[in-house]
Amino acid sequence: MSRLLVAGLWLLHFLPLSGLAFLGRALGLALFTVAGRRRHIVLVNLRLCFPEVDETQRREMAKEHFKLLGRSMLERSLLWWASTERLSRLLQVDGEERMRKLLEAGRPVLMLTPHFLGLDAGGAGIAMRFDSASIYSVQSDPVFDRLLHRGRQRFGDQLLLSRQESVRASVRAMKAGRPLYYLPDMDFRSKDSIFVPFFGVQTATITGLSRLARLAGATVVPCVTRILPGGQGYAVEVGEPWADFPTDDVEADTRRMNAWIEAAVRTMPEQYYWVHRRFKTRPPGEARPY
Repeated sequence: MSRLLVAGLWLLHFLPLSGLAFLGRALGLALFTVAGRRRHIVLVNLRLCFPEVDETQRREMAKEHFKLLGRSMLERSLLWWASTERLSRLLQVDGEERMRKLLEAGRPVLMLTPHFLGLDAGGAGIAMRFDSASIYSVQSDPVFDRLLHRGRQRFGDQLLLSRQESVRASVRAMKAGRPLYYLPDMDFRSKDSIFVPFFGVQTATITGLSRLARLAGATVVPCVTRILPGGQGYAVEVGEPWADFPTDDVEADTRRMNAWIEAAVRTMPEQYYWVHRRFKTRPPGEARPY
């Protein structure tokens, strides 16, 4: 079954992006209809984060989220098999010169990359321009594990680090001149998490951004990828390097990170990865929302 799904995705990559986008949105609408558990998770997340929005509006936000989720699933076929020339036309990267200047000056770079639906496309856009590193989660299905691993190493000299590897491997990669594409905004129930606000909700958040930046002497550079309408492609936005980070206060650093992510989410709320149970870990005595 896995091989059949992969074969289907391979065939889809020949379609123009506008055709893939249409099919992806249709798939997402179907998932919104049948995937009751995930729909519930998305609606709970939106209720917690946007209490000022009424239920009808939140449901429309959730439906649009699923349509974009469907797009991101099918359009991975382009990231895995489309030619470099084609992807270069579809992946617009704004601000790469900021990161290049840091690397040329010998500064380690830590890329703050929140879980927006276009993050895989953004990773490809960065990999086409820099020999970078990223954290890799081993997949339970060996067929998809090989495919994801190969897809992420298509461009340049890319280093994939397993989540099981020590922090030292990430620090070494940054010190060797590889920007680390780092995703710190999921609930991993880790001992390295602390509770800090996210959309006004106390949220278990890993402190890795502050710790890694300190250990590597790295500059934090935010990076957000936006899925553009129809066949327009993706816009990868490399932001201004953060000043005065990290500090001696890990909690303050983590609060700053969550505040920045929240502000980015508000610019395109339908594109954040709401199907994740971001608030599953609660402070002692607090009810679980899902």
